[in-house]
Amino acid sequence: MEIPERGAAIRLDCDVLVIGGGTAGTMAALSAAEQGAQVLLLEKAHVRHSGALAMGMDGVNNAVIPGKAEPEDYVAEITRANDGIVNQRTIYQTATRGFAMVQRLERYGVKFEKDEHGDYAVRRVHRSGSYVLPMPEGKDVKKALYRVLRQRSMREKIQIENRLMPVRVLTEDGRAVGAAALNSRTGEFVVVGAKAVILATGPCGRLGLPASGYLYGTYENPTNAGDGYSMAYHAGAELSGIECFQINPLIKDYNGPACAYVANPFGGYQVNAKGERFVDSDYWSGAMMTEVKNEIESARGPIYLKVSHLPDETLTALENILHTTERPTRGTFHANRGHDYRTHDIEMHISEIGLCSGHSASGVWVDENARTTVPGLYAAGDLACVPHNYMIGAFVYGDLAGSHAASTLAEVTAPQHLPEDQIAEAHELIYRPLRQPDGPPQPQVEYKLRRFVNDYVAPPKTAAKLSLAVQTFERMRDEVAGIGARTPHELMRALEVTFIRDCAEMAARSSLTRTESRWGLYHERSDLPQRDDVNWRYHLNLRKTSAGGMEFLKRPVAPYFVPVPGLDDLPSADDTVIPVTEPAAVAGKAPATASSRVTAAAVTEPPSPRIAAVLALEAPTIEQLAEFLSDPNAGVRRTAVDALTESLCDGWGPALIAALSDEDGSVRRVAADGIRELVEVLPDPASATALLESPDPVVRGGVVYLLSARKVGEAGLYRTALRDRDHRVRIEAVRALVSVDDGVGVAAAVSDDNREVRIAVANGLGTLRDGIEVVRKLVADPDPLVRAAALAALGDVGCGEPDLGAVEQALTESAWQVRQGAVRALAGATPSAAVPSLSRALADPHLDVRKAAVLTLTRWAASESAARDTLTGALDDGDADVRAYARRALSSQR
Repeated sequence: MEIPERGAAIRLDCDVLVIGGGTAGTMAALSAAEQGAQVLLLEKAHVRHSGALAMGMDGVNNAVIPGKAEPEDYVAEITRANDGIVNQRTIYQTATRGFAMVQRLERYGVKFEKDEHGDYAVRRVHRSGSYVLPMPEGKDVKKALYRVLRQRSMREKIQIENRLMPVRVLTEDGRAVGAAALNSRTGEFVVVGAKAVILATGPCGRLGLPASGYLYGTYENPTNAGDGYSMAYHAGAELSGIECFQINPLIKDYNGPACAYVANPFGGYQVNAKGERFVDSDYWSGAMMTEVKNEIESARGPIYLKVSHLPDETLTALENILHTTERPTRGTFHANRGHDYRTHDIEMHISEIGLCSGHSASGVWVDENARTTVPGLYAAGDLACVPHNYMIGAFVYGDLAGSHAASTLAEVTAPQHLPEDQIAEAHELIYRPLRQPDGPPQPQVEYKLRRFVNDYVAPPKTAAKLSLAVQTFERMRDEVAGIGARTPHELMRALEVTFIRDCAEMAARSSLTRTESRWGLYHERSDLPQRDDVNWRYHLNLRKTSAGGMEFLKRPVAPYFVPVPGLDDLPSADDTVIPVTEPAAVAGKAPATASSRVTAAAVTEPPSPRIAAVLALEAPTIEQLAEFLSDPNAGVRRTAVDALTESLCDGWGPALIAALSDEDGSVRRVAADGIRELVEVLPDPASATALLESPDPVVRGGVVYLLSARKVGEAGLYRTALRDRDHRVRIEAVRALVSVDDGVGVAAAVSDDNREVRIAVANGLGTLRDGIEVVRKLVADPDPLVRAAALAALGDVGCGEPDLGAVEQALTESAWQVRQGAVRALAGATPSAAVPSLSRALADPHLDVRKAAVLTLTRWAASESAARDTLTGALDDGDADVRAYARRALSSQR
């Protein structure tokens, strides 16, 4: 083919450019379009069957379903799984928005398993919390999404360009303004101008070389070659946790997961060759992968997913899931070996390494709105650094990215002229292989590159091997540039190798720079085997300098809002970013003198003996406790605060309030728990007002609660607290405003980003019987739990004629909480409007909806014969509670 002239580039323009048409990309495009943006969706394959969802998904790993799990528990689980190096606010978005996303996907036609009551059939695989939600028809997920994309309302706003492969994000004055791309079918050069750019290109799955040696036989979708990681890096965005690799258990000799998270709820489990269970860590941790690797390499290997003991009907159900979804060749693989789940267990192994935040923590640094450090550039899905985000998290962050990008369009001028120097560099990058058609072919260079990844970067890591890796990948820059090509398809493959090389270099340099071990097998430094929570209580971020080099930064872990015992000392109130120097290379020559390989055991400081002295005080006075309350040891001070709240000695109040200013977070938490427990008897509660300026949100929230409960605060203070960064403080502020009958103040939080705050607003307005327009706005909220609370509030505020349509619609929603809220809303309607709908609600499959219907009908049992007739019918309900409530309502009217 001929090299197209740079000046003849095809120019496309849009409001929001979405790069990648997989899980996050399709959702980003839909959400941006729903907000009114003109969207251009670029996909290097075809959106209908691209990305990790191409062949569907057999289940959701991280569904936080109300009544089955709590968002805070999920945040704590992921914090533990990632050894504390997380931004909890990003994880909380997935935890609180995931349920609404499941509901949204159901509206699109995606099916999730439900039990006989119509509840989501969430299974437990992890050590705590039930988060796994099977998808019995998960093979059709991408098909359902594509149908929505092609609806007329979306076609008018979303332009899909398949077979276009972006290679660089274009920037102007530090802001993302578009991209340069290759048409992998025609070879045309394409440039795009956009007000915002969303990267959703998936993980770098083609980093390490699989044991089979086949370039595309990877655990991850092999089309995911790290495109977005490379584009973000060259655009100047920060990437984080690149040293925290993705490594997964899989079926030996097969490029697919063994799916223990699917089989385990059916009774499957992991065993070694002796039939012994050996996994002692949680499913989503790197520590589990260390156990798997060690067991395989020991005399107890190989290892198996044990399923042959299960009943035939269970194995048939498993086959119907595993052999049709995600990797439908799995059944053929087993059959060709003469294996059957009834006679053979599944031999397991570990995958090659990759970069993926969806299964680990390596990605582009984003905030809770999916924004990167480059204005106008967003990242979502496996590419974005939100640890263990999985499929639901990819959808959530696609939604966040699309919605936020669309919300900024009015403030951004559409780019008229795109940067010529960057376009020229992209043109040269794309078409260089055509100038050397006889250069080394892509498969040979890629194999060599990825073999070096296995040799020098895969764990266990050492400074010597990583130094060799850095030198090798630098040297291979020229080898990659020398790849030859003759067709557009070969150009695409050559470009993918440049992305893989970039990711390999980032992985090697990051692993060399983080001088500790962390995350189990993901970052196992055998030369530095200990975790260092003093020097490495940080995210390790990297970015490209203006001179073209790579620089590293330590970003402090933001303060937790969900406490995690054992890790609470990691976060820092100081958010200063610290430059860090990459260690000098140590490879190529052995040192002249050898050093000892013996590592001294870590010294753990024992608890202070003064804790026992505090506990020995049977009836302590404030004078006796004073020396312990000021002890240098935080454990002693914490114990003294506990003693203070138990003894309530003279003078305890001022001492407890003083402890809220302790330098140690655990002491402050104990003190905050104390003022909540003793709120009714705490002397002089107004003296705590100054602590509303505390840097600790636990303290701020506790003080708002105290002032409100004791009626010593005023509305102005609480309205100020509505602007607090921490959602827990804002929730307390809403409740406090309710306590002073400030409905206007409560209503001011109606658009809060946090679901729980909006729920508090709905509940508060219901209590105040005020703010009907605000409640109506919340009835249309995208989150089902907010809608449920707002509907329930209508029952108190008043459910008029304009509200009945929304209530009727809510009675048909899939979330039982919304249906229950709709039933409660009817308490505010006239009996003639309410009773027929309540009668239908008594046939609802969920008992809580039926119970609510009976309780609502009770108010009209004395005055409305239709209500009494309906309650009489409820006496035959299959649930004892429903029958009892109906019986009580009828008997009270006799």
